[in-house]
Amino acid sequence: MKRRSFVRRRPFSTLLLILLIALLGWIWQERVALWAFPDIISAYTAKEYCSCRYVMNNPAEYCHGYVKQWLPTRGFTDDAASKRVTVSGMGRNNSAQWISERQGCRLNP
Repeated sequence: MKRRSFVRRRPFSTLLLILLIALLGWIWQERVALWAFPDIISAYTAKEYCSCRYVMNNPAEYCHGYVKQWLPTRGFTDDAASKRVTVSGMGRNNSAQWISERQGCRLNP
């Protein structure tokens, strides 16, 4: 009796296994960028909203629409008195503050 190889007996399982190994390899290679991704969402939203609102002097409603992303942000605070914007998203908090007309807005550490 002739035995068939695993690949011939289960071609779809073999393909899925190869794809899983490739995906895990890609995740390992991009682990630093993937770890930084949650910070990018709230930082981008805070900085762009601050620039839209206090550098370009657009209305708040327009700026909310301008920075809206497909990943939702949870907390959003716009302190008009100090021209500071704080955004929470994906478990990270970031804030941006208007510095001057020449310098615009800057992310706070």
